[in-house]
Amino acid sequence: MRPTPDEYFMEIARVVATRSTCLRIHVGAVIVKNGRILSTGYNGAPYGFEHCLDIGCIREQQNIAHGTRHEMCRAVHAEQNAIIQAALHGVSIEGATIYCTHQPCILCTKMIINGKIKRVVFQNEYPDLRSMDFLKQANIEVLMMPGPKTERSMEERPLSV
Repeated sequence: MRPTPDEYFMEIARVVATRSTCLRIHVGAVIVKNGRILSTGYNGAPYGFEHCLDIGCIREQQNIAHGTRHEMCRAVHAEQNAIIQAALHGVSIEGATIYCTHQPCILCTKMIINGKIKRVVFQNEYPDLRSMDFLKQANIEVLMMPGPKTERSMEERPLSV
């Protein structure tokens, strides 16, 4: 059976997530406009920095809960990387849809709003309720898709001590 456009681009986001170098959660994002992929991103260390896969995760070492203390994380989020890649290559994302394996956090949500993305499609919830409020206030269409999850739920995922 042929996938819908949303299913197709979400599957691509799941493949992009496999490039993640985060030890806690693998996230992928794909920005699409008029049926064309504009940019992709996954979560990982900034350009030229060592990855958590190689040196460990400070958030796990300090037992920091998901959805909190984003400033403690080495990684650039998938949505941020996709937006940055579009900017680096001079590609406008205004009016686009972003497909994310996980609900965007509040930091990514603010970038999505300022990038004038009109639609967010995600599959896995993330413990950041403010992001959903911001998306609603910005009149951005949000769709949570059913389907295979890319990670166990946050409650089920054990933290390394």
